[in-house]
Amino acid sequence: MRKGIALIAAGASALALTAASVAPAAAAMPRLVRGPDGVTIEIATVNGSGCPIGTAAVAISDDKEAFTVTYSDYMAQIGGSTKPTDARKNCQIAMKVHVPQGFTYAIAQTDYRGYAFLNQGVKGIQRVTYYFQGNTQTEYLTHNLAGTYDNNFQFTDKVPVSQLVWRTCGEERNFNINTELRLDKGTSDGSKVSFMAMDSTDGSIKTTYHFAWKKC
Repeated sequence: MRKGIALIAAGASALALTAASVAPAAAAMPRLVRGPDGVTIEIATVNGSGCPIGTAAVAISDDKEAFTVTYSDYMAQIGGSTKPTDARKNCQIAMKVHVPQGFTYAIAQTDYRGYAFLNQGVKGIQRVTYYFQGNTQTEYLTHNLAGTYDNNFQFTDKVPVSQLVWRTCGEERNFNINTELRLDKGTSDGSKVSFMAMDSTDGSIKTTYHFAWKKC
């Protein structure tokens, strides 16, 4: 009987230790909240061959849960009479995201949309990285297309809650986005033109960045 009680007590102790070891990890998980009122975004700087001055715009959603970037001159081309520099286009945008005191944010998901016409053998690459001013730039997220392709494309990147990168509370830091479109002729017929674009004249093609919010 005593032996049985001792075993039960030992088991209870082990469970208590296990619970204690798990508790800190659970406590470290952020408690996400809805986006606060008063959030605004403005473009600080724009650089790159894919977004000449005046061809990129940013807008925040009404519910403060996302913002969109729209381009009107962002297209990479290869083949035919195009120039070698046309095969790679890039855009770097630094944005000032003004957040009410007591809140901070991370990017939880990004949706990229565009259109590509790739002849047989052509390879298309779309890359992006984003980071806060003063932080080390993260590695690029890369998506690939292969010809023959003639259609819209959409790529989505989702970040697990445990891996979200939060802006430091109480600090005003620009949010930086670097994107790139690149084409490789591969085994294609070099006389035929292929292109990959993320531009839109009517605003229908956008890149959408979804916020995650928490209280400081």
